[in-house]
Amino acid sequence: MASRRAKCPAEITLDVIGGRWKVLILFQLLQGVKRFSVLQRALKSVTQKVLTQQLREMERDGIVERHVYAQVPPKVEYSLTPRGESLRSIVEAMCQWGLQQSGQVDGKTCVAPS
Repeated sequence: MASRRAKCPAEITLDVIGGRWKVLILFQLLQGVKRFSVLQRALKSVTQKVLTQQLREMERDGIVERHVYAQVPPKVEYSLTPRGESLRSIVEAMCQWGLQQSGQVDGKTCVAPS
């Protein structure tokens, strides 16, 4: 019986939030509940197909919750689950590092308080 290589904990995190758009989606949803069109406008160059795919993957991983309202036209909102909310400190640390690298540290925060 072959033994599986244990994953580095950082690799487990990257399996969930890795990819071009997932951290940016997280950043937007950490600000609050968003409709699909609002997310698409905020992430200017993402295509509808890719955004849908990334949101579905995040929903599958238990990070994002999709709420569909029974109305015409259909209304769909996305929010973070408690598991998704637990990524707040990671996204905030990434923002702070980016601010430091760009010389804009001056006590700024990137993510809205919970």
